[in-house]
Amino acid sequence: MDTFGLLSLIPVVVIIVFALITKDTFISLFLGVASGFLLVAHGHPLTAFNGFVAGLYTVLADSNTAWVLMLCGLFGSMVMLMQESGGVLGFSNLTHKVLKTRKASLLGTWILGIIVFVDDYLNSLAVGAAVRDITDKHRVSREMLAYIVNSTGVTVCAIVPISTWAAFMSAQMKTAHMTEGLSAAGAYAHAIPFMIYAWLAVLCVPLFSLKILPLFGPMKKAEQRALETGQVFSETSKEALVEIPDEEKRFANISCRAFNFLIPMLVVAALTIITEDILIGLFAAIAVCFVMYIPQRLMNVQKFFDSVMGGLVDMFPTLVIIVLSYVLIEVNGQLGLVNFVVDVALKTVNPALLPVTIFVVIGLLSFASGSFWGLAAIAFPIVGPLAAALGVNVFLCAGALVSAVAFGGHICMYSDTVILASASTQTTNAEYFRTSAPLVMVPFALSILVFLILGFIM
Repeated sequence: MDTFGLLSLIPVVVIIVFALITKDTFISLFLGVASGFLLVAHGHPLTAFNGFVAGLYTVLADSNTAWVLMLCGLFGSMVMLMQESGGVLGFSNLTHKVLKTRKASLLGTWILGIIVFVDDYLNSLAVGAAVRDITDKHRVSREMLAYIVNSTGVTVCAIVPISTWAAFMSAQMKTAHMTEGLSAAGAYAHAIPFMIYAWLAVLCVPLFSLKILPLFGPMKKAEQRALETGQVFSETSKEALVEIPDEEKRFANISCRAFNFLIPMLVVAALTIITEDILIGLFAAIAVCFVMYIPQRLMNVQKFFDSVMGGLVDMFPTLVIIVLSYVLIEVNGQLGLVNFVVDVALKTVNPALLPVTIFVVIGLLSFASGSFWGLAAIAFPIVGPLAAALGVNVFLCAGALVSAVAFGGHICMYSDTVILASASTQTTNAEYFRTSAPLVMVPFALSILVFLILGFIM
C-alpha cells in the first residue's frame, strides 16, 4: 500500500470545510470521498471512479453494513407504526403531565438518554423520536435536542458495564492483555472511572441546560431563535425536512395510548439485553405492533404494511449517508490514515504523557476517520503492550482509549451515531456539527487536563 502521510488528512479537511460552507452533509461527504479516491488513484479520474465503485461494492457486501442498514430501516418502520397508531402522541401527552417547563423538558431528555443505556444506536434513534414533540412545545431548538440526545448516546453506553459498548471494549482489552488477571468484564469495570471524557460529556448537558455553563456560539443563536420566534428548526433543516402532518388534528377522535409506544420500546430494549442483538429486538417489536394495533382497530393489515414501507422510505436519506460514510472509512484505510497517525504519535511518547497522548491522538483520529469500534480494535493491541512496556496503568490507558473513540462518536458529523441522532431529531448532520462542536470541545479540553494530571500522578 502506498504511504500518503499527511496527504491522508485531505479528505477530512475537505469534508469539514465544505460542511461549514454548504451546510449539506451529502455534498461534503461526497466531495471528501471523491478527493480520497483521487489521491489513491494519483489524480486519474477514471481510476478514481473505478476505485469508488469497488469501495462501494466492498461496503455493501460487508455484513456489518447490512446489519446497520437493516437496523436503521426497521427502526424507521417501527417509529412510523408508533406514529400512525397514535402511540407517539400518547407518550407525548404523558410527558406533558410530567415535563411542564422548558428546563424540565431538557432535563427529562437527558434522563431518558441515560435510562436507554443498552445500545448507542437504540439511544440515538429512540430518545429523539420520543421527546421532540414536548421539546417543540417548550421552544427547544432541534440543534439543542440533537446535542442532548447524542451526548447521552455513546458516552452513557461507554460508562455502563452492561451495554453493547462494554461487551465490545472489554473483549478488546482481553485481546490486548490489559486485564491484569481479571475477567474481561472486571477489567472494563476498573477502567470505567478513567473514561473521563464520557463522564464529563454527560455531566455537561445539565450544566448547559440549566445555564450553569452559558451557551455560546451557534448553539446560543439557535436557542435564541427558538425562544424568540418559536422556530425550532433552522432554515437548512427545515428545507431538508419531510412535511409532517399535525398529529393532534389527525388523532382528534382517537384514543392515543402511551403503551402503544412504550411496549414496543421495552420489547426492543429487553431483547437487545437478552440476545445482544438490537436487530432481533426490532423484528420482535414490529411483530408486537402488529399484534397490538390490529385488534385495537388502529389500522388494518394494509395500513400496517404501508406504514412499514413508509418508515423505510423516510430513512432512505439516512441510509445513503451511512453507506457514504462507510465508503469514506474504506478510502481512509487505503490512504493509511490510521497507521500514519498512530505510528507517528504513539511510539515516541514519555510514559507520563501516554494517557493524554492516547486520548488526543486517538480522539482526533476517531473524529477524522469516522471509525470507532474498528479504530479501537486497531489501537488496543498497540496501546496494551505500550502501556506495559512503559509501566503505565493499563486501566488508565484503556479509559483514555475508550474516551477517545467516544469523543469521535460525539462530534464526527459522518459517524453513524451522529447520523442517527440527527435523523431522530430531524436536523441535518452539518447543522449538528456546526452547533454542537463548540460545546463538545468543553469536555474535550477538560479531559485533556485530567488525563495530563493522572498521567503524572499514576
